[in-house]
Amino acid sequence: MEALHALAGLLTHPLAILVVAVVTVLGMILVLRIHAFLALITAALVVSLLAPGPAVEKIERVAVAFGTTAGKIGLVIAMAAVIGRCLIDSGAADRVVRMFMRLLGEKRAPISLMSSGFVLSIPVFFDTVFYLLLPLARSMHRRTGQKYLLLILAMGAGASITHSLVPPTPGPLYIAGELNIDLGTMIMMGLAVAAPTAVIILLFIRALTRFIDIPMRPIEGAGPEPDPLPDEALPGLLVSLLPIVLPVLLISANTVAGTLAKAQDAGVLAQRVAACTAVVGNANLAMLISAAIALAVLKRQRRLDRRDLARIIESALMSGGVIILITSAGGAFGAMLQAAGIGDAIEGFFGTGAQAMGGSKLILLAFLIAFLLKFAQGSSTVSMLTTSGIMVGLIPALGQAGVDPNLGFHPVYLATAIGFGAQCGNWMNDSGFWIFAKMGGLTETEGLKTWTVTVSGLSIIGLLITLLYAALLPMA
Repeated sequence: MEALHALAGLLTHPLAILVVAVVTVLGMILVLRIHAFLALITAALVVSLLAPGPAVEKIERVAVAFGTTAGKIGLVIAMAAVIGRCLIDSGAADRVVRMFMRLLGEKRAPISLMSSGFVLSIPVFFDTVFYLLLPLARSMHRRTGQKYLLLILAMGAGASITHSLVPPTPGPLYIAGELNIDLGTMIMMGLAVAAPTAVIILLFIRALTRFIDIPMRPIEGAGPEPDPLPDEALPGLLVSLLPIVLPVLLISANTVAGTLAKAQDAGVLAQRVAACTAVVGNANLAMLISAAIALAVLKRQRRLDRRDLARIIESALMSGGVIILITSAGGAFGAMLQAAGIGDAIEGFFGTGAQAMGGSKLILLAFLIAFLLKFAQGSSTVSMLTTSGIMVGLIPALGQAGVDPNLGFHPVYLATAIGFGAQCGNWMNDSGFWIFAKMGGLTETEGLKTWTVTVSGLSIIGLLITLLYAALLPMA
């Protein structure tokens, strides 16, 4: 009997709960090959059952936490899915790519493709961006003779960077909410960190492709490659860019106006402007407006009737619904980790508290946890969701509105460190690896030598830039 009590006491220790939680997630995803949603929600239930609290509430609080997260990010992700589908089907995404091509010239095709991936991956998921840009990269290789590997690595790297750093993609969107970071701040600083990372990684890719040269091969199972649409069949540049740029501008304007209105010498005009931007700059409304514009462009460009338009919307929402389920399950998982007292236990493990580790050490810790989870189970989104929950458990003040955690820097740098860590170690257990390798016509070994090295390199570069920003521009 005493042995059973001792075992029960051991299993309910917060650090033991953390181990059980991580093993549950990784075991279900890697060993049992169960969908990430079921793995995360099961782990949340397991943690809740082991955590303190009335037994009657242990299941209910998982559902409440799930609903809370869905309420925060559900509409934004749904609208992002609709916008992304409309950009592809209307030809607006193709128009944006051609704009970069004309602006920079064919000789700078790698920069054009990287810029296109960088911009399009803000509202559109990585795999969709890669599918869209790959035919353009192949066509550019045939026309200019530039190295095929250089073109597809630049294209993929540009899309990968913003996918993990800039909302409304699910990972950074969730991290911003979990760490109590203003969404406009997350967008602006995500872009500020991502831009120099993209420049440096392009130089790295150029150096890498001098030593590795992989020819363009036919794609397995693919038919003849279609010719690109003529310019006159594509929508105008302004309406093509508007669904991408508008939400970023509106949300950022809300952040700037709100900051100015809080100043001690803020006048009546600043208060009124802030009140207006608080409405139109709300992420839900901004994305809804952009989705309406994208749908209008698609309807006009393709001359669709209401029934066809409804089918496209339904298809987009189905893909977005899966992401909402996974992200909300991750939110419930993180909330249960907090309920289990993980933060207090880890704080006690470090002796004098998390803040005593120092700012740079906390950033490194966030990166390391995200990297380990990413490398182990493959999904960047799962890694970001789990790591942000652990970090809030480590520093509970991060998730409390109006509380200064006294980190010495803004929590947005923890968010970018998590985003970069969740890209590092991209290998054969990640769907993104297989998308790049199979669609790009590379073998598994070639993928490891090129894609894995490139994404891991940009993650480390991004971490160093994050540390530099935190030291020079702490915003604390």
